[in-house]
Amino acid sequence: LVGSEMCIRDSYKDFLSLGAAQTELIKSSEIVYVGHGIDAENYSDYAGIDVKGKIVLAKTGEPKDDNGNYITSGTSEETKWSSGRQSLSSKSNAAKDKGAKAMFYVEPALFERYATYYKTVAESGQAGRISLKSNEPSTMFFMVSEDFAKVLYPNITDDAKAKMVPATLNINVKSQSEEVASENVVAFIRGTEKPDEILVISAHLDHEGVKDGQVYNGADDDGSGTIAILEIAEAFKMAADNGHGPKRSILFLHVTGEEKGLLGSRHYTDNDPIFPLKNTVADLNIDMIGRTDPKRKEGDRNYVYLIGSDKLSTELHNLSEEVNQKYTNVELDYTYNDENDPNRFYYRSDHYNFAKNNIPVIFYFNGTHDDYHKPTDTPDKIEYDLLENRTRLVFYTAWEIANRDARLIVDKAEAE
Repeated sequence: LVGSEMCIRDSYKDFLSLGAAQTELIKSSEIVYVGHGIDAENYSDYAGIDVKGKIVLAKTGEPKDDNGNYITSGTSEETKWSSGRQSLSSKSNAAKDKGAKAMFYVEPALFERYATYYKTVAESGQAGRISLKSNEPSTMFFMVSEDFAKVLYPNITDDAKAKMVPATLNINVKSQSEEVASENVVAFIRGTEKPDEILVISAHLDHEGVKDGQVYNGADDDGSGTIAILEIAEAFKMAADNGHGPKRSILFLHVTGEEKGLLGSRHYTDNDPIFPLKNTVADLNIDMIGRTDPKRKEGDRNYVYLIGSDKLSTELHNLSEEVNQKYTNVELDYTYNDENDPNRFYYRSDHYNFAKNNIPVIFYFNGTHDDYHKPTDTPDKIEYDLLENRTRLVFYTAWEIANRDARLIVDKAEAE
C-alpha cells in the first residue's frame, strides 16, 4: 500500500487485508471519506454520495443525538453500528452494498487484536486459505491503524461528514488461491405448526485430509460432530414418523470447508441460504465433542464447553441451562466463552457465520488435545459415553427450541 505520504505501508503494523480473494492493482487519486460508514433506515453516511467503484474510508462508532442516544436506535444502548466485530461486519457490508471497490476501516482496539492474532498465524505457517468463490462483485476490505488512517485523512478523528479526500493511493493485492469443488450436505424436517421458522443444527464434514502420505483421521474433529448430527437427525425423524414432528422446521446442515476458513457455513449464510436468515431462530453447532481436554484440571469429565449461548439471546442461554439440568446433567463449562480468550474459539467454528448475522448460537466443544489436527485423532480415543451424553444435550436443547410456543428473542447486540 502506498498512502498520501508516498511511503510503503506494512502489513500487521499499518493494515490488515480481510477477505480480499483476488489479485488486483487499484490506483486512485481520491478516497471517499464516509464518516462512520453507517447505512441505516433513519441515518446514512452514504446519503447523496455515489461510491460505486471507489475506495471508501470509515471510522468506528456512530453519532449520538443531543440526549446522548444513538441516532440509529434512539436509545443509549450500543447498536450493531457502534463497535466491535458486528460493527466491522455491518459497515463492510454497507460498503459492499453501495458498490465500493475497497474499504479502509479504522477501529484501533479491534485492529490491535486482529493484527496480533493474524501475525501469529502467519508466522506459524498456517496463513494459507482456500478462497470462497462467489459470483458477486467483490469489495476488498482493509482494517488500518489509527496512524495510517490519519495519513489518509488527517481530520478523521474530529470530522464525521462525508467528503472526497485527495490521496495518491496504490493498492496491489496478490492472492494465492485454488479452486476446489465441494458440497454442503443438508437434510430437512418440515415443522408442523411454524414451518417458516428454521432451527439449524450444524457440524462440519471435512478434516485435514492426507498430508505426506499420512491420513488425518479427524475422529474427534469433526467425526464426533458428524455422528452427533446423524443421531439427532434420526431421533427427530423417528419422532416425526410417529406423529410428533417438531413445531418449527429443522435444517441439519453438514458443512464443508471448515478447516479452510469456515467456507461451507459462510457460503450458506453469505451466498446461498436455503431459507432466509431472518427466519432462522438459532444455530446449534457441534465441533469436537468426543474427547476431554487434558488442560482442564478441575471438574467432572462429563463436561462440555459452551461458547456463545449468552451472546445474543438471554432466553437461549437460560433454556440451555434448564434443559441440561432436567435431562443430562453435563457440567457446562464457560471457560472459552470470553471473546478476549487468546484461543479465539468463538470465531473458529461454523456457528460464527450465523452469529455475525445476529442469529443466536451455541457452540458445543470439548477443547483441544494432543491429537488435534494430527493423524493420531483416531476412533479408538473417542470417549463414547461422553459423546453420547453430549449428543443428548444437543438433542434436548434442539427439541425445546423447536417446540416452544414463542420464537427465541434476540435481546443483545453481538459482543466483540
